[in-house]
Amino acid sequence: MQFRTRAIHVGQACDPATGAVVPPLYLATTFVQRAAGEAAEFDYSRSGNPTRKAFETTLASLEGGCGSLAFASGMAATHCVSMLLEPGDHVVAGADIYGGTYRLLHKIASRAGVRVTLASSQHLDQLAAAINPRTRLIWIESPGNPLLSITDLAGCAELAHRHGAWLGVDNTFATPVLTRPLEFGADIVMHSATKYLGGHSDVLGGALVVQNPELLAQLYFIQNATGGVMAPWESFLCSRGLKTLELRVREQCRTAQLIADYLSTHSQVERVLYPGLASHPGHELARRQMQGGFGAMLSFEIRADFAAAKRFVESTRLFQLAVSLGSVESLIEQPASMSHASYDPADRQAHGISDGLVRLSVGLEAFEDLRADLEQAFAAL
Repeated sequence: MQFRTRAIHVGQACDPATGAVVPPLYLATTFVQRAAGEAAEFDYSRSGNPTRKAFETTLASLEGGCGSLAFASGMAATHCVSMLLEPGDHVVAGADIYGGTYRLLHKIASRAGVRVTLASSQHLDQLAAAINPRTRLIWIESPGNPLLSITDLAGCAELAHRHGAWLGVDNTFATPVLTRPLEFGADIVMHSATKYLGGHSDVLGGALVVQNPELLAQLYFIQNATGGVMAPWESFLCSRGLKTLELRVREQCRTAQLIADYLSTHSQVERVLYPGLASHPGHELARRQMQGGFGAMLSFEIRADFAAAKRFVESTRLFQLAVSLGSVESLIEQPASMSHASYDPADRQAHGISDGLVRLSVGLEAFEDLRADLEQAFAAL
């Protein structure tokens, strides 16, 4: 079956008891056992829940994995991966990553003796130079956040495996609609399901998808032992979100491309970071890795200082000033003061997150209305 058909039908069989087209929402926290110590498939909702399993089954199909695990948040999913590591292990992370991931690696995982090095993942030689004999995990995003850098996933997978490490890919920006990292050799795919998978700014969740059953079992053990699981209601909403994922993402990509084209000729814009532009250094690689679109996230630098950039993002009306992304409504933010404020200031500057950088999450509004909103914000500078 094609992607959009699987998104609707895999893991979403009608209820055999009533014939309901939408599978029921199972809120039960515990399940009756056949005999003492003899449980059926489900015994306790932390260990497994039918509604959560339905979402996990669909997502695993869409990403091409052997299985999936759903978590209470994207950070809970990433934290689960970090708990595969032992004291003294080393992580190489791309420099263009979500601020929350930076914080988790540098200020939480580091407490457990895990060492972290940031490197430019779009330059494989720099990534390779950061690897040492204790490197167990390479963690990247493509497109990156917030600079929209594009990373060679197959090259990173080969590099990781040559050194006996896992490759983990945060696929939140691209979604499986555009990129399926497991097909390029990645070991772990992570999603903040809060974003495109849910798609409506009303669900908090995360997910991991893997190809290797043994690795899936290790991650499941950690998830069950630590308990950061996705609740039934959130699982239900994510399953619903997947049904329209492809349609939403492709339309959002179309509008994002129009906005990027518009901004690239604007007199008050220094540069536009969007892989759909031929001027983007990762454009050709993105064309090979991303299918049918370049994503609905873009960043741009305005010719302004911190205060003026802050005034700009506070002046839009349709673009709502908020962190997060990937929903039907368009959002705007200043990474230096919002999503990436957790970066140490020196690291922000070293990795190109300037005070004038603005990040857009393009929703489903009409392009003409979004362009007019940006125009009136530019006029306020």
